[in-house]
Amino acid sequence: MANADLKANRPLSPHLQIYKPIVTMVMSILHRITGAALYFGTILMAFWLVSAAAGPDSYQFAMDVFGSFLGRLILFGFTWALVHHMIGGLRHFIWDMGHGFDLPTANWMARATIVGSVSLTVILWIIGYIVA
Repeated sequence: MANADLKANRPLSPHLQIYKPIVTMVMSILHRITGAALYFGTILMAFWLVSAAAGPDSYQFAMDVFGSFLGRLILFGFTWALVHHMIGGLRHFIWDMGHGFDLPTANWMARATIVGSVSLTVILWIIGYIVA
């Protein structure tokens, strides 16, 4: 017969409380989070498109929502998530090509992902304000 105590005595699988966070691990987690956040942003884009198709009053309502401080903050976050996920995808593509596996390169690419995503997001918003 199987002993029920064997299950209680086995070692537990380590989790985030055990591992020390390193930059590549944090970027991997952020890549997953930004991928999930893009679903929310897609809903926002659908809301905007449906509002535009529904008529001038609906479109004005959508523009009022997106033009508010909270709306712009959410759009800024969506822009960052989109850019960060894209750059993270390029990092994974480089790995798929068989490059960048050594630790210094992997750490450099992880840091470049965060710096590049924040920089490109700010640049895109500056261009957006200049054009508008």
